[in-house]
Amino acid sequence: MGAAPERGRPGVRAVGFDPGLADTGFAALESGRGTLTVLGSGVVHTHAADGLEVRLEQLFDGIQGVLASFTPDLLVIEDVFSAPGAPRTAILMGHARGVICLAGRQRKIPILAVTPAEVKRAVTASGAAPKAQVARAVQALLGLATAPRPSHVADALALAFTGLSRARAVGRR
Repeated sequence: MGAAPERGRPGVRAVGFDPGLADTGFAALESGRGTLTVLGSGVVHTHAADGLEVRLEQLFDGIQGVLASFTPDLLVIEDVFSAPGAPRTAILMGHARGVICLAGRQRKIPILAVTPAEVKRAVTASGAAPKAQVARAVQALLGLATAPRPSHVADALALAFTGLSRARAVGRR
């Protein structure tokens, strides 16, 4: 699935993105020989005082930096979800998703979109798990000393984990 790992790299790298216009969480994981390694994580911030077009450019530049730093074989992004009580939030998330997808496509990285319920099921066995439960599950699955914070980072780690799990499943067929 996707590009072959670089020579000398032990496995497959995935970067997960939890998209948001103000804050987009990211996390890079590498799987190889039965291990999962957290390569890095963080948040790309935009400035609320700036106009939409400036914020999208800030986000694009940040995402490009993440992709250049981690050279992933797979980009995993949270799929669009319906927010009936907050349609503006869903629209702004859609803008962020578009920027992330464009950045990945420009680098020819395969993109996997995963629904929030699928990610929650993959890490907690419940598609309705609250954010705190997802963070604790990610902590346990990745052997982290503490639960990842903020929630954008925990969600990005869960997305990358889910993407790597799917990539391994596809490789076994």
